[in-house]
Amino acid sequence: MALTLPKSDFSARIAKELALRPGQVQTTATLLSEGATIPFLARYRKEATGSLDEVAIAKVRDRLQQLGELESRREAILKSLKERDHHTEELGRAITNAETLNALEDLYAPFRPKRRTRATIAKERGLEALANFLLNQQGSGSNPKTEAANYINPELEVPDVESALGGARNIIAEQVSDDPQIRREVRRIFETDGVIVSKVIKKKEADPDAAKFRDYFDWSEKLKSIPSHRLLAMRRGEKEGFLRVQIEIPNERGFRTAEREFVTANDACGHQVTLAAEDGCKRLLFPSMETEMRTISRRQADEDAVRVFAENLRELLLASPLGQKRVLALDPGFRTGCKTVCLDAQGQLLTHDVIHIIGSPEKLAESASRLTKLVQQYKIEAIAIGNGTASRETESFVKELGLPGSPPVVMVNESGASIYSASEVARKEFPNHDVTVRGAASIGRRLMDP
Repeated sequence: MALTLPKSDFSARIAKELALRPGQVQTTATLLSEGATIPFLARYRKEATGSLDEVAIAKVRDRLQQLGELESRREAILKSLKERDHHTEELGRAITNAETLNALEDLYAPFRPKRRTRATIAKERGLEALANFLLNQQGSGSNPKTEAANYINPELEVPDVESALGGARNIIAEQVSDDPQIRREVRRIFETDGVIVSKVIKKKEADPDAAKFRDYFDWSEKLKSIPSHRLLAMRRGEKEGFLRVQIEIPNERGFRTAEREFVTANDACGHQVTLAAEDGCKRLLFPSMETEMRTISRRQADEDAVRVFAENLRELLLASPLGQKRVLALDPGFRTGCKTVCLDAQGQLLTHDVIHIIGSPEKLAESASRLTKLVQQYKIEAIAIGNGTASRETESFVKELGLPGSPPVVMVNESGASIYSASEVARKEFPNHDVTVRGAASIGRRLMDP
């Protein structure tokens, strides 16, 4: 699928972030938008991309997608604000300059359409002015209870002073939760000091299926340093209904962050605002941040798990298919015969010969005898046959001999063997042997470890 490019040109920004040239990023982005794949670009468009490898190309693609999503979200937020008459020049400038999705959402939080919350209900009951009175904190002469008495209205379900003050605090609590600065600081606390806590759910401890999660029945660990496998195990235990997993922070630090922003006086109104700020943190902000951290940590754990799996798979795929075994290798041929070499378990050349698979019965018998002797003498454990001309005939000839020990016979892709055999590397390794011997040795080594 072709990459959809953002409307804005982010080439310079991505180039700076990834230490590339803007031209490289721009060309790569254009080719990706035209449907080119990462392997294709890395292999066949080096001259266009400036020799970017597959890792760099993937980073360019991923960053373009991230910035495209950020740009789309920014446009949607600005449109929403304008449609609902919340847009101001200052807010628009802040949204335009926001560089991350979190920063963008924090700015939008106070204006995001919400379901009916305690704060919206309190506003419907006419308590917003009381909330503003409390926030003003006009000094020791102001009495919140006296002011709240003016808002008692049984018809609006505000029967007494405490109901009025409670509604006003709900409005302030939501303001605390939506404040961009407080959200940034509390997010930082979660990132640096968040602790993931796992406990067994009551009545599930004795369940036999819960035994695999026993290590996490009472476990806590710093979120920023927990290994991905442990986090995923906790999530799995939670999903299966055996564990309760939470991310906690020192509540007092979060409270102080909100109070520094909202509490400006040590008076009765300040006390009401303090109660509201703590309620806003505990009831709204902390759960919101916990949800965000759970999402981020789960995504990171998934990425780590995939990376570990990929590394393990890579090691498995690159492992020697045969391993350290003594190999007899044949480079098939009709007219000039089959070039034959014997290699030790480390791939070193032991001897070489030529056998024929066509000719008189005497010649074929001699070839069979020589091949059998080589297998016996060098204790051959496997036979490699190049898949070029006469490969099938050579395979049939070898299999019909009934060689001692019945070593497996394997067809090996010999593409490039002739290039290696004529290379400087091969000449240095086998200075006293011609290209035919070098090519046969390459075929045997490919079976041992391609």
